Amino acid sequence: MKNLFITSLVLILTSCTGLPENIQPVKNFDSQRYLGNWYEIARLDHSFERGLSNVTANYTKKKDGGIRVINKGFSTKENAWSVAEGKAYFVDDDTTGHLKVSFFGPFYGSYVVFKMDEINYEYAYVTSYKRDFLWLLSRTPEISETIKEDFLNTAKENNFNVNEIIFVNHIPPPDLSIKE
Repeated sequence: MKNLFITSLVLILTSCTGLPENIQPVKNFDSQRYLGNWYEIARLDHSFERGLSNVTANYTKKKDGGIRVINKGFSTKENAWSVAEGKAYFVDDDTTGHLKVSFFGPFYGSYVVFKMDEINYEYAYVTSYKRDFLWLLSRTPEISETIKEDFLNTAKENNFNVNEIIFVNHIPPPDLSIKE
């Protein structure tokens, strides 16, 4: 499962490091404040996360100025955690929410933070170069109905397929130990 998760993530994200049409990354982005743990609240479902619950992302600063990315999700079918480690670098500057992310070697794909709570850094809307990928991330495993409605409205306004959005279960599985 781990290899499938990483391989699929690589294939999806390696298509381009550009911006999707009519989507602009957040300006005045503070990379230090973005670091830390995020819960995946909602996503457009895709093969590399299909069936995963309790999905989280952890971002930490790398010595070379980049960001270390650890994505983790629990597969009920496999009764195991799936973990992928990657790296991210800013495409322009570290005050623009547009990064290139790699989970395998020299292949990078876009990671575009296009809307977020710019005051408290409590939630973020993220996409890739293609509109088939969309995530709602939060610092907590639950969000308000107001944020949920705004996310869905924003997704619809930006031509994402809102009928395909799933909300991620964050009820801890019985055994939380990571099996690799």
